[in-house]
Amino acid sequence: MAENRNSPNREYPLERTRNIGICAHIDAGKTTLTERILFYTGMIHRIGEVHDGAATTDWMEQEKERGITITSAAVTARWKQMKEEGVFKLREMEDIRVNIIDTPGHVDFTAEVERSLRVLDGAIFVLCAVAGVQPQSETVFRQAEKYGVPRIAFVNKMDRTGANFERVVSDVREKLGANAWPILIPIGAEDTLSGQIDVVNQKAIMYNDDDKLGSTYKVRELEGKEVEIAKQAYAGLVEELCNQDDEIGTMFLEEKPISIPDVKQALRRAVISNKIIPIAGGSAFKNKGVQYLIDAVIDYLPGPLDIQPAKGINPDDHSITIDATPDDNGKFCSLAFKLWSDKFGRLVFFRVYSGAIKKGDTIYNPRTRRTERVGRLIQIQASEHKDIDVCYSGDIAAMVGVRDVRTGDTLCDEDFEIQLEPPSFPEPVISMAVEPKTKADQEKMGAALARLSEEDPTFFVRTDEETGQTIIAGMGELHLEIICDRLKREHKVETNTGKPQIAYRETLTKEADGEGKLIKQSGGRGQYGHVILKVFPSERGKGVTVENKVVGGTIPKEYINSCKAGCQEAMLNGIIAGYNVIDIHVDILDGSYHDVDSNENAFKMAAIFAVKDALKKAKCVMLEPIMAVEAMTPEQYQGDIMGDLNRRRGKIGAIDSRNNLSIVKAEVPLSEMFGYSTTIRTLSSGRASYSMQPSHFEQVPQNIVEQIVEQRTGKK
Repeated sequence: MAENRNSPNREYPLERTRNIGICAHIDAGKTTLTERILFYTGMIHRIGEVHDGAATTDWMEQEKERGITITSAAVTARWKQMKEEGVFKLREMEDIRVNIIDTPGHVDFTAEVERSLRVLDGAIFVLCAVAGVQPQSETVFRQAEKYGVPRIAFVNKMDRTGANFERVVSDVREKLGANAWPILIPIGAEDTLSGQIDVVNQKAIMYNDDDKLGSTYKVRELEGKEVEIAKQAYAGLVEELCNQDDEIGTMFLEEKPISIPDVKQALRRAVISNKIIPIAGGSAFKNKGVQYLIDAVIDYLPGPLDIQPAKGINPDDHSITIDATPDDNGKFCSLAFKLWSDKFGRLVFFRVYSGAIKKGDTIYNPRTRRTERVGRLIQIQASEHKDIDVCYSGDIAAMVGVRDVRTGDTLCDEDFEIQLEPPSFPEPVISMAVEPKTKADQEKMGAALARLSEEDPTFFVRTDEETGQTIIAGMGELHLEIICDRLKREHKVETNTGKPQIAYRETLTKEADGEGKLIKQSGGRGQYGHVILKVFPSERGKGVTVENKVVGGTIPKEYINSCKAGCQEAMLNGIIAGYNVIDIHVDILDGSYHDVDSNENAFKMAAIFAVKDALKKAKCVMLEPIMAVEAMTPEQYQGDIMGDLNRRRGKIGAIDSRNNLSIVKAEVPLSEMFGYSTTIRTLSSGRASYSMQPSHFEQVPQNIVEQIVEQRTGKK
């Protein structure tokens, strides 16, 4: 029973807890919506605006200056669900605790969205009423699909010129393939936006224009055209629920009356099982429609008890799956989804899936096989920190004092060995050289970059073996610009940077055998390692996988991990131009050892030699990052913009039109997109705009491979 899963000491029981994310394309209004939710829930007493640099969740200096969200910020709000006259609520509750994560919209910070969705139970998917489904909307939607996160869509900016709720609903259905049904339809649009039709309750909610903060509204009966709109929407919703939900479907077949509570319960079940996405419309900036959206979050999005228990594997035997059931009295199990360093020290953000954790407790990390003591537990309110004594299942908090933790690590009780699936992250697509302005900063820069790459799984640091330069790699120019800005502000390191370079990749096209030997005899103890392996191409996005298939102990068990480490290290430098090798599987098959001279290092080196030997025979090719580009332009400039994209080796896809604008979709190599923002402005007299995001890697044409190799070797 749910009641037994709650500790008697917890303030909010599991059934009154919601963990939700707010995610969308850049500029759809996520942070503005978060700010309104915090205001209406009483967590802040003054609404801060993004354009003033005063939003609660945009607390970094860089966020305030640029008016964008860079890091996902966690805040906790409390919402008292009201029961209004004549309007049935799903359940009358006391306060509900809502943990909210406001995520970035910019594609360069996609890792923040990925790791947030991994630990959330539900999400508000924000769309712009004018632009509809945009490229990053699709990416975020797919990320939520991957983790099976139930969603409510909010069509924001209904007050803007060109806003069209019906068009966005059909966009969501057609472009995203989502089963979307309106539950709160805007009354009016643009400057006539005045309220919402509550489809389920068949009422109208009117927001007071004389109350700037939109805190007051009244519920009235439907009038005029509203009656027909509401009836049609209700009939469509009920019909779809009968198709999707067995319980209400049976009631319909048996001709039993279907009440509003029945519809709400069925809609909740359908949303939680990802069969339906409810859509609401309003304007966060104009304070219209947010309170009823929060009610919909409480009514229809799941709490920790409503979803399947988190599944993990036994670290020693991956075929054994283990459930982490939300229960305060169970064994402790949590996922570390984010690291952050600030003036308080190193924070590890974690979501508790089962059990509870107190400050001073010892936790176990199955990856490192080590235990660590939790110094402090903190509840985060964006940049505000509040110490807490205990964190229960279903909660999100941060801990201080644990050292050897990476993003995606499971933290659990020592006698409950479980490894939860970590979030997966995309490969970096751009890199550049960075050096400190003064010799004194050299050491400081190394430590600062190491800390930043710990925090951000899409930011990589390496040293170029040939030039000795420090190379940083990330998801885009803005991503690396923010990193350099953080080096300067947070770590007081001034840097010079080189020109951004493309993060090419190498991969193989056929399987091959490889053999590597290290034999060194130099008086006294020698070095001996011998590895035989086979490499295979694997499907795109698989990365590098290594499997031990040694039988008969020809390579002793204690050296297998060194062989695996050698294989992974060998992939950092391909044989065409020294780029990372991706999407490759290695089987370690055989080898030999020496009783005295063999050691871990010898086998690591032998594995590196064996991989290099195999790659030479495996017909390697170079890959380049391809970007999905969407250019929005007045129709008279469409031809010029398409011609320019063709010159950039672009493949033109669909061409749509909306509001007298042409929308050209294309796939273009990232190497051809530098300086594109200036070109598109010039071609369209400043009237066109574009967005792009990483799509996939594709083979580089041979003539360009030769140029790249020449440039790389020219540096030697």
